[in-house]
Amino acid sequence: MGFMEEYKFWSEDEYFDQETRKELLAIAGDTAQIEDRFYKELEFGTGGMRGVIGAGTNRMNIYTVRKATQGLANFILKQGTQAKGVAISYDNRRMSTEFANVAALCLAANGIKAYVFEDLRPTPELSFALRKLGCTAGVMVTASHNPPEYNGYKVYWDDGAQVTAPKDQEIITEVLNITDYHSLKTMDKDAAIAAGLYQTIGKEIDDAYMAELKKQIIHPDVIAAVADDIKIVYTPLCGTGNKPVQRVLSELGFKHVYVVPEQENPDPNFTTLEYPNPEDPKAFTYALRLAKEKDADIILATDPDADRLGVYAKDTKTGEYVSFTGNMSGMLIAEYILREKTATGTMPADPAMVTTIVTTNMTFPITEAYHVKLIEVLTGFKFIGEQIKLFEQTGSNHYVFGLEESYGCLAGTHARDKDAIVAVMCLCEVASYCKKQGKTLWDMMLDMYEKYGYFKETQYTITLKGIDGAKQIAEIMDKLRKNPPTAFGAWKVLKFRDYQNDVVIDMATGVKTTTGLPKSNVLYFELPDNNWCCARPSGTEPKIKFYMGVKGTDLEDAKAKVEELTEAVKAAL
Repeated sequence: MGFMEEYKFWSEDEYFDQETRKELLAIAGDTAQIEDRFYKELEFGTGGMRGVIGAGTNRMNIYTVRKATQGLANFILKQGTQAKGVAISYDNRRMSTEFANVAALCLAANGIKAYVFEDLRPTPELSFALRKLGCTAGVMVTASHNPPEYNGYKVYWDDGAQVTAPKDQEIITEVLNITDYHSLKTMDKDAAIAAGLYQTIGKEIDDAYMAELKKQIIHPDVIAAVADDIKIVYTPLCGTGNKPVQRVLSELGFKHVYVVPEQENPDPNFTTLEYPNPEDPKAFTYALRLAKEKDADIILATDPDADRLGVYAKDTKTGEYVSFTGNMSGMLIAEYILREKTATGTMPADPAMVTTIVTTNMTFPITEAYHVKLIEVLTGFKFIGEQIKLFEQTGSNHYVFGLEESYGCLAGTHARDKDAIVAVMCLCEVASYCKKQGKTLWDMMLDMYEKYGYFKETQYTITLKGIDGAKQIAEIMDKLRKNPPTAFGAWKVLKFRDYQNDVVIDMATGVKTTTGLPKSNVLYFELPDNNWCCARPSGTEPKIKFYMGVKGTDLEDAKAKVEELTEAVKAAL
């Protein structure tokens, strides 16, 4: 069916509610708008299904959510694991509660029990809950850090990680095989509860989750020693993090935690934010104001579904607050965990740290220093979660820490996705350790630069929306793939990795080897002296991203190099 036929069906068929049909009839005659809404189905990418809320097959609405859930249900039934049930959580976004219930009632109508949180909960707690309950799968309704008009739907499997190959493609196939919306199943909520197919969950999972988080603390005595002095400013950015963050910090004994009042309560419109993303300096406007007022040591921000953490800390020399990238905060936690576990004799046998191919190269000297195996995976935390599962299945290694550059990390194996709640907890312990020594997190970061090298990373992102934008992104990737640059400015390309075609080409000799990782639309350029560049389309947004990393002799040299490399990449495009 073409996009106009789909539009006509959605506009006229009484299966769709009156509001949906009214919304679509209002754009009659606007071919471009109709095409954008109906030219494709929303697909599962690195972060699941995500899109703008509205009517249409290329939008997030109760019908596309129900269709996705019916496809998931069909897959579960074929696996024969329906008796284990599915856990469902959701954040504060528009329609999140409705989408969670649509999913639950579709599953229930298929004879699959849904365990639904009583109220909004963070993504990592969903990952924990489904494993705690022994579910076959989990669904998280969230669009993470996207603008307010978005929502999304992440699917997790029984190991607690987002679904990976081949299951992701098999679920997509089940969804695409559904051609008749009338065939989608649902049922009345009261009837589902009476049948034992809809169960509300909450406090018991919260308590178990908190208990697991606190197991990651290495030196509770250090926290106790500075609890009266250390000051923490925190903002949940109007999302799900407020209650769990305040609870865990309180239970650990921190006495001065100041929550940004303008961003404390859930707000689907993110009124005080241009963009609810802890990577965006503007998201810290209110937090920085409060930090200066309270003379805080550390400022923390979690994104709406609380799986990513942004950080600022005070520079004692200038009195100003310094921003930390996800690579920097991740390296602070990694150094602390590896160093202290080694020092206390609690490092497990065959320890491993897992990162993505676009994470800082500082991971190499850190893991080497503590004799920890470093494993690199594709972009997307689900691949880190997959490694934890493989470790458990094979006994080959023991997971000690995992991180990705996009402000996400995981200490412990209670969850199999990045967890900003545990990251907050860990970083507050690190800050306490520094405080006891008369230092700040920024002082520790400088010490690490001196020890391991001045690594610095950045991103260059091009946003190209709609059908034409998708074509342009594909053309850029195709050009780079077929005619890879031999240099970016003064940096020669030593090796070119094409993960889609599973090939690594030595640019000097032409010798080809394999990447050793699953196929993915990612291109990576190895440059001299620990410098690199990587290109990939976003799996959740209409963007193409260029990741870059350099190693300098000091902060200024690293800054100059990363700026020079960024301009060289732009010129190559």
